[in-house]
Amino acid sequence: MSNPLLDQGGLPAFARILPEHVEPAVDARLAACRAEIDRLTRDVAVPTWENFVEPLEELDDTISRTWSPVGHLNGVMNSDALRAAYNACLPKLSVYATEVGQNEDLFRAYEAVSTLEHLDPTQRKLIENALRDFRLSGVALPAAQKARFKAISQELSQLTAKFSENLLDATNAWSKLITDPARLAGLPESALGLARQTAQQRDQEGWLLTLDMPSYIPVMTYADDRDLRFEVYQAFGTRASDQGPHAGQWDNGELMERILALRHELAQLLGFANYAERSLATKMARSPEQVLRFLTDLAERSVAQARGELEEVRAFARAHHGQDQIEPWDVGYYSEKLRVHRYQISQEELRPYFPVSHVLSGLFGVAER
Repeated sequence: MSNPLLDQGGLPAFARILPEHVEPAVDARLAACRAEIDRLTRDVAVPTWENFVEPLEELDDTISRTWSPVGHLNGVMNSDALRAAYNACLPKLSVYATEVGQNEDLFRAYEAVSTLEHLDPTQRKLIENALRDFRLSGVALPAAQKARFKAISQELSQLTAKFSENLLDATNAWSKLITDPARLAGLPESALGLARQTAQQRDQEGWLLTLDMPSYIPVMTYADDRDLRFEVYQAFGTRASDQGPHAGQWDNGELMERILALRHELAQLLGFANYAERSLATKMARSPEQVLRFLTDLAERSVAQARGELEEVRAFARAHHGQDQIEPWDVGYYSEKLRVHRYQISQEELRPYFPVSHVLSGLFGVAER
């Protein structure tokens, strides 16, 4: 049976991809890429855009077309087998990325291409970015620091994956079965239908609420039961932490500390004062101070408007619903009530006018224009 992850034609065959396809496909792809890089750096005496850069760009695309479907499936159809296959490949991909980024033969070849006069602006920009990324991968570091950079990169890839796993597990662990329909007063039919369907899928009777967005947002926006809104809000806001209904079970606190420490060390290896400077090396902003000035200015321009809108919601809740104190789990609910009161239309009433097929075609139409 052919491996669908090695099929480079057309869209990914998601329905055919199985966990046992992942590691063999990644191994085969990385081996082919390493062989091609070795051939290019050995055989191409005078590197140009056509004989050197384009083939390397195509290599990057083949890796993306193999790995991106795996990452997507791991996010939306996570299972123990797929997670194990995904995690087994992370160190391999990290090692490969560091190898390429620290390959001095590649770096010198890109430098040679950068001196060619016939490059168009797009090609020249890509070469400039590639040279920047070589430096950010530690190509100019001494051997011992290169090795440390590689070790940090591997550990970071595993830690960030574990962070996402904890968040996913904490999200999936919480649910609330409702058997009294009165507790779901205010929820639109679409949300009720989804909750009943979710319960049926888990062989339960009633309406099952989860922390997935299609369930969470309707509860926070429409549920009349304030205690229910608070319970769902608290469960959502404390996922993967030392607080809430699963306190400490998937706590990301120590992971965050370790990730921050490693990022700081990596940035200093490259000569940056901190990771914020390293992050901005690939962005438009020139310094952390410039970013902070922008955010401070944005806050100063926005806070008066935000406070005014919040006061409108408070006044409406007090005058029309007898609610004197507004908490975070009340804001979405009373904001929607105010919108309906003011404009006589709810977000739910707009839903039939925006089916996904129309929205997608409109989105692509705008992009084309």
